[in-house]
Amino acid sequence: MPRTELLKVRALLDAYRRGETTPRDVVATVLQRLAVTHRPEAWILRVPDAALVTRAAQLEAQLAEEGPALLARLPLFGVPFAVKDNVDVAGLPTTAACPAFAYTPDETAFAVARLLEAGAILVGKTNLDQFATGLVGARSPYGAVRQIERDEYVSGGSSSGSAIAVAAGIVAFSLGTDTAGSGRVPAGFNGLVGLKPSLGLVSKRGVVPACRTLDTLSVFAHDVADAWTVLERLAAFDAQDGYAKPLVSRGLQHAPLRLAVPDTLTFFGDGHAADAFAATLDAIAAQLGLTPSTFAFAPLQQVAALLYDGPWVAERRAALGDFFETHRADLDPTVAKVIGQAARFDAAAAFDGQYALARLKREAEALFEHADVLIVPTTPTHPTLAEVQANPVEANSRLGVYTNFVNLLDWCALAVPGVPRADGLPAGVTLIARAGADQQLAVLGARIQACFDASANSRAAETIAAQPLPLQEPAVTLAVVGAHLRGEPLNWQLLQAGARFLEATTTAPHYRLYALAGTAPPKPGLVRVAGREGEAGEAIDIELWEVPLRTFGAFVAAVPAPLAIGSLDTFDGRTVKGFVCEPSAVAAGAGAVDITAYGGWRAYLAHHVAHRVAAPVVPPVASRETQPEPPPLA
Repeated sequence: MPRTELLKVRALLDAYRRGETTPRDVVATVLQRLAVTHRPEAWILRVPDAALVTRAAQLEAQLAEEGPALLARLPLFGVPFAVKDNVDVAGLPTTAACPAFAYTPDETAFAVARLLEAGAILVGKTNLDQFATGLVGARSPYGAVRQIERDEYVSGGSSSGSAIAVAAGIVAFSLGTDTAGSGRVPAGFNGLVGLKPSLGLVSKRGVVPACRTLDTLSVFAHDVADAWTVLERLAAFDAQDGYAKPLVSRGLQHAPLRLAVPDTLTFFGDGHAADAFAATLDAIAAQLGLTPSTFAFAPLQQVAALLYDGPWVAERRAALGDFFETHRADLDPTVAKVIGQAARFDAAAAFDGQYALARLKREAEALFEHADVLIVPTTPTHPTLAEVQANPVEANSRLGVYTNFVNLLDWCALAVPGVPRADGLPAGVTLIARAGADQQLAVLGARIQACFDASANSRAAETIAAQPLPLQEPAVTLAVVGAHLRGEPLNWQLLQAGARFLEATTTAPHYRLYALAGTAPPKPGLVRVAGREGEAGEAIDIELWEVPLRTFGAFVAAVPAPLAIGSLDTFDGRTVKGFVCEPSAVAAGAGAVDITAYGGWRAYLAHHVAHRVAAPVVPPVASRETQPEPPPLA
């Protein structure tokens, strides 16, 4: 199916806003594609057609009643999606690809409920390697899921059906789970984006666990901006999930990101995979100016070995409880063999594994002293279904070389398409960083995807940069008036602090605005004049931003005189922190120009650009802010 026909999240939302389509039109397209799909094995259960039509009609009725405001209130309005069938949806069976295990939950998984509340349309539940144990997509009684275009190749797993549902254009996004790479390997094999968030960022309450301490839900989509839009909705702290963690974002780095690749690369003799990875790195260097260094891969390989050759396999056994013994004959033979290895480990071995991991974590964290992002092949090879059937354990193990260690180290990752293999199969790279760097990866991933995908939004990186995830920590509301506004030269300082844009508004009508002299980049000064005899103020345009309290102090410390952070009144009676100016900087003889009549800094700049008038600036005093700026966001 041509890429232009694929359903995409943001494109659908834009089409709804423009009135170019309706939820019932989209559902009709979904049902038509389901009727002719050449990958029926991707699905375990579908929502009945009539229920989909009813859901679409309900959304249309809401839109007719509430108007465009509904689209803002429901950020995934009318977007079709699928979920992996180890994730609960009330009233629908959860099988985890094992019919004998099936149950029908009364409660929908927290994450899925948030998507439904946001207006998304659930189409069905997708196939997987049984109990999410596998990276091939071939360990299911519902059928082996095949690569989207080539019948003889595996789709990747364990989130096989979720990837294929998106790749086939049936849904705009899907949820998978990821413990050892299940949200990344199928993305790489099918030309998709696979977003694996920091552990704890997305609630896993209502998910059948593989390894409860390591699992996370993941997102499959056609481009990074779509995946990020979905993650914005999923990223909500769930106090009822014992493994949920409030997000502590690392913000965005203004200087170019430092990339690093493994010092030893393994492709198991697959020259096409090796060449595709090399070509992708060359393109990234040529188009983005990012040439990676190398890092020692051995410590990460040792971490990866702990997952299946160490005591963490016992966690898979614990997840099944008595079912493993009472229904062992109902398990896929390979899955039973893998989980059965738990018998080799006792409690002492579990602690030994923890000690080994703690030591290796120290070594692994040291990698980020010299790099910001690790870049690896998403997979080292792409086996055929016949190769997997002939050697199921080894063929599967090979696929986890560049994925198995990530969750054990509590890192985040993002798989993006790269240069295809010479044999026509998709290939991709995975970006890996420390917990909390999800937005950094998304911005970089969007830039990388734009190098290889002509249909990708060229401004996706800027869009993601301007949309940090909702804060889940104490924050300060800050009013900005000049060079820190969106699109202005110092806005990067807010993004680096992990700040999130809230709204555009105005001050109370008792301020005056001045273009200051001697500042670079040019800046305004906002001065309160209420109560001053003979001085009348006006309302001035401002933006309100939410700044994490943990970074606010450093942000304030970087504000140069004569500016300062004080208290500022908004037009609706709120008092917030904001940029203010020392009166001496706008006194007679200081060179400042009163620009209050323009109503705001942007209007003033627009007037000067339109009339080719230079802003009043005298040679500035050298300072931190007048030094050459590093390149824009990497």
